[in-house]
Amino acid sequence: MTLTTKRLTLTPVNMSHLQSTFEYAGNPENTKFMMFLPYDSLEETREVLEQSVKNWYDKNPAYRHFAIMLGDTHIGEITLYFVDDPKRAELGWVIHRDYWNRGYTTEAALAMLEYAKRVWDIECVFACCDSENTGSYRVMEKIGMHRVSCTPGRKNRSSQEARYELLYEIML
Repeated sequence: MTLTTKRLTLTPVNMSHLQSTFEYAGNPENTKFMMFLPYDSLEETREVLEQSVKNWYDKNPAYRHFAIMLGDTHIGEITLYFVDDPKRAELGWVIHRDYWNRGYTTEAALAMLEYAKRVWDIECVFACCDSENTGSYRVMEKIGMHRVSCTPGRKNRSSQEARYELLYEIML
């Protein structure tokens, strides 16, 4: 399953993305607002990618994890997570900081909303981010999501500080 946009190709992650994934997902500066990042090692990154590859063969997947490709360059990832409610899904992403502020995340996220509706018949997609992650919540707003809540207690992996989490959603 490959999705294409005007500038990007979204393709299932695979082990050829190992080094490029670690470059952005293992970088603390790139992932400072992320709950489950940065990855501590190339081995941890390998384990995550191996699980993602296996998940592509599951008839009832927990998620669909795509590499975001700009030509032949792997610039990030975007994932649709399936939750208990078959009509709802969560959207998440991370982009290499060298590609921030160019509209790539918005473009990839719009493609994923279409994929969620067309392929999975999802009716509501939600996304969460740290309240200080301006880039992420601006993407959420650009793709038509609306803020639902702001709650305390978020714990990012690279921080000991309790944060606020923003929850956005969109009905498809």
